[in-house]
Amino acid sequence: MSSSEDRIIEQQMDADARALAELGYTQELKRGMSGFSNFAVSFSIISILAGCITSYKIALVSGGPSTLVLGWLIVGIMVLAVSAAMAEVCSKFPTAGGLYFWAGRLARRNKRQWAWFVGWFNFLGEVAVTAAIDFGCATTMMAFASLTFGVEPTAVSTFLLFVVIIVVHALLNTFGVNLVSLLSNVSAWWHLVGTVIIVGALWLLPEKHQSVGWTLTGFHNDTGWSSGIYVFALGLLMAQYTYTGYDASAHVAEETKNASVAAPRGIVTSVLVSVIGGFVLLYSITAAIPDKSPAALTALANSDTGLPPAQIFLDALNSPTVAKFLLFIVCVAQFFCGMASVTANSRMSYAFSRDRALPGHRLWAKVNPRTGTPTNSIWLCVTLSVILAVPSLFSTTAYLAVTSIAVIGLYIAYVVPVFLRRINPDFTVGPWNLGRWSGFVGWVAVVWVVIICVLFVLPPASPVTVSTFNYAPVAVLVVLVFATVSWLVAGKRNFMQGARDEHTTRDPDSVLGQ
Repeated sequence: MSSSEDRIIEQQMDADARALAELGYTQELKRGMSGFSNFAVSFSIISILAGCITSYKIALVSGGPSTLVLGWLIVGIMVLAVSAAMAEVCSKFPTAGGLYFWAGRLARRNKRQWAWFVGWFNFLGEVAVTAAIDFGCATTMMAFASLTFGVEPTAVSTFLLFVVIIVVHALLNTFGVNLVSLLSNVSAWWHLVGTVIIVGALWLLPEKHQSVGWTLTGFHNDTGWSSGIYVFALGLLMAQYTYTGYDASAHVAEETKNASVAAPRGIVTSVLVSVIGGFVLLYSITAAIPDKSPAALTALANSDTGLPPAQIFLDALNSPTVAKFLLFIVCVAQFFCGMASVTANSRMSYAFSRDRALPGHRLWAKVNPRTGTPTNSIWLCVTLSVILAVPSLFSTTAYLAVTSIAVIGLYIAYVVPVFLRRINPDFTVGPWNLGRWSGFVGWVAVVWVVIICVLFVLPPASPVTVSTFNYAPVAVLVVLVFATVSWLVAGKRNFMQGARDEHTTRDPDSVLGQ
């Protein structure tokens, strides 16, 4: 690299640090991510090779092909609106705190209260999605072990593997942002090339494929509910869960060069590429299903592998070796996905602690001077994710519940800043913005999130029993009560309050523009 290029990079990093200082924070994290790396983190967390594969059964039993394929596109278009509306705000406020900081800046009254509650829902969603991703990774790896080595998956063995995986992710994240950036880049290419290989195998090797009509509009219902519309809508959880985590581009903004442009672009591009790639992947997997009879689809959903796509690979490809290889590609992709999720989770937790929200905030807000990473926050997030996944030892519906919690918690946090931006006439856009489409896109995003927050607290199966009950609303209510009580006890006094410290460049009151 030439000296002139070095000077340009240094000038840009200085500009990023000045922009962060104008928002009230000191540059503490190491700013070593390129725009592609920023995109790669969000794209890796969305991970079509993780969400689409591990959650395939959700849509298979609740709508079948129509929900899997058309549902993916419907949700994808709506999520593009959400991501674009978020990106516009991110361009103005590129900080690691992301959503809660935006809410505090955009609210016209009770700024700290808005920031507090959005922060807690974001924190809940980040922990839940990390648990769901790595538990899904463990499930896929156990299916691979079952096919390759004859290992019989059990609840205990799957949970123990999950713990090993998430601890490795914590260790990788403690080594520094340069390693995370490198692995994120590798992850993005692994997902893209891996999807091409899987799709190619699914079209070249099977002797037959299902018709276009059935693949796009076929319907299957194993939920016990009789309303086709309700069943189809419930199955959208598969797509909506996969389209989570793209707020990661905001959470690593303080580690990204030219963050006011690169971070919002990373948010939107990661969703757009996932919409296209996920549609091709889901269409190819679904079209390769050998037997489309209702009985066969029910059997597929309950296959011995515990993972319907893995069973489709085995049944359709006529080659156990190729099927295992494709599943190996998925396993590695999911491992990368979980690593990126821990990255985003820890950065959000670091920022939230920097603003004195989490109990023990001084410990979690520390940055390792050697690696430039929030090491303590990394281990906090990993520990909480393990605790949240413990119910999987006792209930087969726990994974679905954690999935719902992740979706609801994150999307509540996603949409509140978008809503506040729409009702704040004083907002001025940043370098990346939607122009005249801003209002339309923003209100579409708000309406869609309201719909899914209602939809995904409804019971997914009938009859409703202890094992089929949707515990997501209980978890959301617990967080709401906890956030309210903790606000009254400590948050009201401490959150974004007090004298200037090592994390801020000015009094915290002015951080929110008060």
